[in-house]
Amino acid sequence: MSNKILVIGSCNMDMVTQVENMPVAGETILGSGLQYIPGGKGANQACAVGSLGGNVTLLGCIGRDDFGKLQLMSLQNRNVDVTSLKQSSKSNTGIAIIYVNKYGNNSIVVIPGANSEVGIEYLQQQDNHFKECDFVLLQMEIPLESIYYAIKRAHELGKKVILNPAPAPDSLPDDILSKIDYLTPNETEISKLSNRPVENIQEVEEAAKVLLKKGVKNLLITMGEKGACLVNHNTTQVFGTRKVNAVDTTAAGDCFNGAFVVALSEGKDHKEAIEFANIASSIAVTRSGAQSSIPLRQEVNLILSKEAN
Repeated sequence: MSNKILVIGSCNMDMVTQVENMPVAGETILGSGLQYIPGGKGANQACAVGSLGGNVTLLGCIGRDDFGKLQLMSLQNRNVDVTSLKQSSKSNTGIAIIYVNKYGNNSIVVIPGANSEVGIEYLQQQDNHFKECDFVLLQMEIPLESIYYAIKRAHELGKKVILNPAPAPDSLPDDILSKIDYLTPNETEISKLSNRPVENIQEVEEAAKVLLKKGVKNLLITMGEKGACLVNHNTTQVFGTRKVNAVDTTAAGDCFNGAFVVALSEGKDHKEAIEFANIASSIAVTRSGAQSSIPLRQEVNLILSKEAN
C-alpha cells in the first residue's frame, strides 16, 4: 500500500492555441484552434499522482462555474480525492492562456481567479489531511503566505515536503528552504533562485549548491530533453530521458513531479523514482494539453518492462 500524498495548489482551465512562433512585443499573429483543457500546476500534479497509482488528496479552490465543474470531473476521473476542494462563491475558476509553438514549447499567462482564495485559514481547517498524509507536494500558483504555512506545518508534523518552485519567485526565505526535502526547479527557475547562470551541468551543480547551503536537502533539477539532475551534499547525478518527438511540453514538469512523489511513496529510491518520473513525463510531451497528456500507470509500466528486457 502506497503512502498518502497531499497536493496543495492551483486549479485552472487552460485555453490552448497552436502558433507557428511565439509573438514578440507589438506583433499580432494567427493561432490555430482553441482548446479548453483542465490544468493548473496543483491540479495537474494531483492528476499525475492519481493517474499513476498514488493515494492523493488535492487542496485548492475553484469557482462555482462551468470550468470548475469540468476540473472536478477531470480530477475525479483520475482518482483524485477532491472532497475538501474549496468552491468559491465570489471568484471564477483560474484561467491559463497557453501558446504552443511548432517545436512544442509554450508560453503561459495565468489569471489566478479562485486560486487567490487558498488562504491559511482554509488550510488550517484541513489539518486532518496534513496529519494523515506522508508527503506534501506544493507549487507556487497560490498565495505565498499559504505556501509557507503549508511547508512549516508539514515539516512540524514530520512529513516529506516537495516544493516545485514554479513560477519561481526572486528568492525563498532560508527558514522555508531549510524545511524542504526536495526542491524541484527547472533550469530557468534554479537560475532565478540562485542568481546564477545555468548553461551547462557544472553551472547547474553550482547553482544547486547555493540553495543546499541555505538548508535544502535535495535539489532535483528538470532539464527537458536532457533529463534531470539530482544534487545533494553527497552526490551529483544526471539521469537521461527517452528521446521522443515532443508535441506539447505544457504539463511535462507537473507530470514529472507527480510521478516522482508516487515512486517515493512506494518506497523506491532516488534513482528508481527519477527514472519512473522521466518515463512518465516523456510520454506526456508526446500529447497535447495538460491533464489530457498525463499517462496512466500501465503505460509507464509497459515502457519500464521493455527497457528492463
